Amino acid sequence: MALQKCGLNRNNKNKELQPHGSLEFPCAGYESTHTNAICDFIPWHWHEEFEIIHIVEGSMKLQVLSETFTIHEGEIAVINANALHCASGDPYCKLQSLVFSPLLITGNVNSAFASRYILPLISCTRFSGIVLKNKKASASNCFSIAFEALKNDAFAYEFTVREQLGHIMLATYSELEPQQTESCIHQNINSVRVAAILSFIEQHYPENITLSNIAEIVNVSKRETLRCFKKITGESPIQYLLKYRLIQSASVLTEYPDKNISIVAEECGFDSPAYYTKKFKEFYLCSPREYRQVHQAVF
Repeated sequence: MALQKCGLNRNNKNKELQPHGSLEFPCAGYESTHTNAICDFIPWHWHEEFEIIHIVEGSMKLQVLSETFTIHEGEIAVINANALHCASGDPYCKLQSLVFSPLLITGNVNSAFASRYILPLISCTRFSGIVLKNKKASASNCFSIAFEALKNDAFAYEFTVREQLGHIMLATYSELEPQQTESCIHQNINSVRVAAILSFIEQHYPENITLSNIAEIVNVSKRETLRCFKKITGESPIQYLLKYRLIQSASVLTEYPDKNISIVAEECGFDSPAYYTKKFKEFYLCSPREYRQVHQAVF
């Protein structure tokens, strides 16, 4: 089974829409490289599947809810199903990941695997993500066996992948020991608010958005909005809005090479071409025109 192409296709609530694997075998493998450049990060998103990340080279910064992890070469991180997360190189990383449905491990929702282990993990309010540092060697070895079997379409790779992922999920359960009494409908309120803010920004970024507008979406004060968003993302909503506008403008520059740069700026929410160019240079270390020329030459 070949690796899938890495790329985020999200709906307006930042849920990833890309199918991972198939109905017959709901697991997909990915490889990618990332730096700590502000334009080279994995944006905030979530999916219904578990994700296991293995750092092949370098280090990665992973953010989940209010926690930030540094994952070093050879280490394994496990991200819970439905957990909002983002990542970047620290300062560089090459990673491999496996994204898979809980049903791959449980078989069905009524099995002992589901009721005793996997559902308690999913509903564990302390578990958005975890780095298996104490089990580094065994978890890394299990991941490598699973990933290589999937990547190389080895004989009966489905059995191999499921078995090795089962070992890693059991190690995760042993590390956390979640209680079955933990509510599976509980959601971290900060996560809910941030997801709503991200959705609003990504739908309305060309418009004139203020902190007051954003606060109204989550029905709290501007101060609480700022505190909540910054606690999870490390930046203010307005800073994120600016970054998102710049990223969108870069896509437009390359997709529509004949479009006037002033029009691109206006369509992406900038009321001043000069301000747009200034911020673009700070973000991408080149002017919009230079960015367009370089990417036209490459692609």
